[in-house]
Amino acid sequence: MQNGEVATTDRTKVRRLAARGRYDWETIHSILDEGLVCHVGFAVDGRSWVMPTTYARVGDHLYLHGAAANFALQALASGAEACVTVTLLDGLVLARSAFHHSMNYRSVMLFGQGEKIEDEQEKYHAVVAIVEHLIPGRSNDTRLPTPAELRKTLVVRLALDECSAKVRTGGPIDDEEDMALGHWAGVLPLTLLPGEPVADNEQAVPEYLSRWTRAR
Repeated sequence: MQNGEVATTDRTKVRRLAARGRYDWETIHSILDEGLVCHVGFAVDGRSWVMPTTYARVGDHLYLHGAAANFALQALASGAEACVTVTLLDGLVLARSAFHHSMNYRSVMLFGQGEKIEDEQEKYHAVVAIVEHLIPGRSNDTRLPTPAELRKTLVVRLALDECSAKVRTGGPIDDEEDMALGHWAGVLPLTLLPGEPVADNEQAVPEYLSRWTRAR
């Protein structure tokens, strides 16, 4: 696992509100590890696509998976340049003027080319890692993928070689002349709040799921 900061490139250097840019691996990893959905952008024959999907970070790579016939994953496996984003929304920032309304967020943007995973053992571990990323402890409480299922699955990985984070925190940034206005201003915090698990059988809710519910 990397330490320190990632080397910035022309694509990953944050220019607009540059002070919000984060290039340390701790921030990048923490955002990727907390997020549940990424958006994968790519282009094929001049036509752009964006695919929402789940993922898992394993060390220095991001893993994506889906059906072997999945168009987006096939494009990435064939060498299409990808831009992957993960965003965590922490709050709505309400300013005294409409112009200065904003959001508090943590995001990561990753550029690179996907690599198709051919090794069956790596595919197996990647699929299990994605399950574990969603619900830690779940891989011990489910039937794990069979060789036949892995043959039907396409796994692509992207190296975390070219990426950066961008973070906004704090309250509204109003113009001085608006400070005396009588409008309410501040932050409406937002969190991902799980509901009560809905069982498909008569078994009690497992402890790992209760822990996840409390942790979120």
